[in-house]
Formats: sequence, structure tokens, C-alpha cells
Amino acid sequence: MAKELFGTDGIRGVAGEYPLDPQTIYAFGEALGSDATAAQASPEILIGSDTRESGQWIAELVAGGLQSRGVRVRYAGIVTTPGVAYLTRTGPFLAGVMISASHNPFQDNGIKVFGHSGFKLPDAEEHAIEQEIFRLRAQGAVSSPLRLAIDEGLDRQYLDYLASTVAVRLDGLRLLIDCGHGAAYRLAPELFRRLGASVGVLCAEPNGRNINLNCGALHLENLREAVLAQSADAGVAFDGDADRAIFVARSGKIVDGDAVLLTSARALKAAGRLTGNLVVATVMSNLGLQKALEREAIHLVRTPVGDKYVLEEMVRLDAAIGGEQSGHVIFREYATTGDGLLTAARVFEICRQAGAGLDELTADFRVYPQKLVNVRVKHKKALTEVPAVAQEIRKVEEELAGSGRVLVRFSGTEPLARVMVEGPEMSGVEDYTARIADAIRREMGV
Repeated sequence: MAKELFGTDGIRGVAGEYPLDPQTIYAFGEALGSDATAAQASPEILIGSDTRESGQWIAELVAGGLQSRGVRVRYAGIVTTPGVAYLTRTGPFLAGVMISASHNPFQDNGIKVFGHSGFKLPDAEEHAIEQEIFRLRAQGAVSSPLRLAIDEGLDRQYLDYLASTVAVRLDGLRLLIDCGHGAAYRLAPELFRRLGASVGVLCAEPNGRNINLNCGALHLENLREAVLAQSADAGVAFDGDADRAIFVARSGKIVDGDAVLLTSARALKAAGRLTGNLVVATVMSNLGLQKALEREAIHLVRTPVGDKYVLEEMVRLDAAIGGEQSGHVIFREYATTGDGLLTAARVFEICRQAGAGLDELTADFRVYPQKLVNVRVKHKKALTEVPAVAQEIRKVEEELAGSGRVLVRFSGTEPLARVMVEGPEMSGVEDYTARIADAIRREMGV
């Protein structure tokens, strides 16, 4: 059965508005609390948040709902999403809750839930929690937030773990880190300084409203400019909750999640640790990644968009690495979710062990021209039920004749149709994308 509140990455929305209004947030806490107490006597649940100004009051509403059902709540304060996942699976916590809207602007927020395994909840459990939320809302109960104090030291446990995974020192490596005014603003600089790198920091002064604002993993212009101006060895940018990382090579070249997957898969294969000789990625990963992996005799397995689905396939296939073009990369030996800090640690470790920079390690990666257009729609309807759109997609696929890819899907968190086309030449890709997008606007657009 389809879910209404949970998208591909938890519950998202504008803070203060449904489904992130006080009543629904508190009902979420109650529903999760009931689920927890049914599974375990006297359960503990961890809560963390990013730097958004709404994070604290949302966390306190969730905590109030949890406490009302007999759950003990511990609050990590500002910490990354993968930090919450790590602490949940290694601590006494039955579940972990992260308050974040990832790469979205400060007005938005979200609620992500991890089980004790460190995995995001399965769809069936999310659906059951949704149904309880709707039942509680219908009763019209008054929300009662719980004032939270930070449990000092939880974030240090996570940082110590990250540092312990790195086998080589990074002494002499000159790095620039764009923290996106987000959850990594303290942890990322400290981690890489501890590992010996010389670290310059950008965008590490959060004020509650500047998270992701013209900075971080989605806005690389300033980081790229700084890398070139300062002749840094590399730059890395994190998004608001630091579950993704995008890199800038010494030359200024952008190194995205696809390039990280290729570089990491090669290193894992050389070390005899690439189980099954396969990499798991989503339908959005560039055709160039598939071609480059094929040259290395590595098979690419694709999933729907969302690191949750990447991880599910990785577990099913016992894969060592998987991820998304957007910078979510999962190293299953070390983590149960995409982790930007861990990804950066692995990438710089590979560079140091290879005695090469990102330019050299990605030199043979040919990126096929790709165009992505978002079209706002009135409703999400199966494209096969919209003949004009389905016909335009078929025409484009026929014209590409196997030399590219077409992908049209709906966003899991917004009323958007995402149209992506890849092909050998950008001019053709742009034309094909525009044709499909126009057909969607005519038939389904707002």
C-alpha cells in the first residue's frame, strides 16, 4: 500500500506546516513510541538534528510524543544523519531519529528514522506508523514538547569511529572543506585535522537560516574557486546533514558520486574486497560509469532513486559499495547509510595510497552529456496512462537507438516529474529533454 507521509527519505515539508505541523510531529513521536514499547521494555531512542532553526522545536515535539509512551529519549544535538545511524546501531538505542531536510533550504525540515540495525525503517513499518499518526491526529490530542538537553560526548564517539577507519595518515595533504553551514561544521574540520591534513574551512558558521545557502554539495562554485586560488590538493563539500560529499580536484574538476564509485570500486577490487565484482547505483548514475566499470570487468546494478533502495540491494547482493551520483556513497564494511565524512576519508585514503590526486584517478572517466529537468505537476499519475507523454518518450528512445538513456520519474518528496536524458551529444540531449518536459507540462503541469 502506498505511503502518504514517508517519501524516499523520511517525512519532509515546510517546518510548521502539515505534515511538519506540531500536531503531526507529536503524533509521530507517539506512534514511534508505541511501536518501540511494543517491541522492548523501557526502550531508548536517540534524536539528532542539523543546524536549521526549526530543528530544536521539532526534536522536542518528537521527544514529547516518545516520552508519553514510556520511551527514554537521549539528544545528541547537532550531528550528521550518518552519525545518528552509527550511534543507533552501536549504542543501546532501539531507534534513532534525525531531524533534517538534507540539501533543502532552511524553511524545510524532515524526520528520518533508523532502526537499531542502523538501516532506515522498511516500507511496511513506515506505513504502520503512518496509520497510527492518522489515528492519533483524528483524536485531536494536544501536543506537549519535552525540553531537551544535549547528551555531551555522543558526537565524539562517532568522530572517534571515523578516525579509526583510516589506515594512513594524511600529513601534508592540503584540503578545503565546505561544511554548508550544516551538521558537519564542527566534525568535518576536526576529523581531517586529526588525520594530519592541512585544512581550510568554508561555510562553517551556521545561524539557523544559512544552511545550504549558496554553499555545500549543491553549490560548488565558491569551493572550486578557492581550490584553484589556493592551489589546494582537493576540496570537499557536504550537504546540510552530511550524508553526501562532492569533491573538487586540484584542477577544479568536479568529482561527483559516480566518479567516487568508480575510483573506490577500482581500489576495492585491487585489494580483493569488491565482493561479487559489482557496484550498486541508481537509475540516475551516468552511462559513463557503467561503461567505465565494464572496462574493469565490474558489473553495475541499478536501483530506484534513494540510498535506502541502494542499501537494500547491496544487502541482497552482499555488495561492498553502492551509491548515488548526488554524492551518497555507502561503504558497507563501515556504515549502513551514505556518509559524507566517511566517503571523504575513504577517497583521501585512496589518493594517499595511490600517490595520486583526484585528477589522475578519474582521468579516464568519460561523462556522457546528461540533462535533468524538473517539471511541477498537478498530480503524480502513471506515465503509461498519459498517452501523449508516453508517445514522446518512445519517440526519443527510438531516435537514441541504444546510444543513450531516458529516465522519467516522479520525485518522492515534491510534486515534480524529473526528466533525465543521456546521449552522445549535449545538443541532442537538450532537445530530447525539452520535448519530453514540454509534453508533461501540457498534459500534467501546474
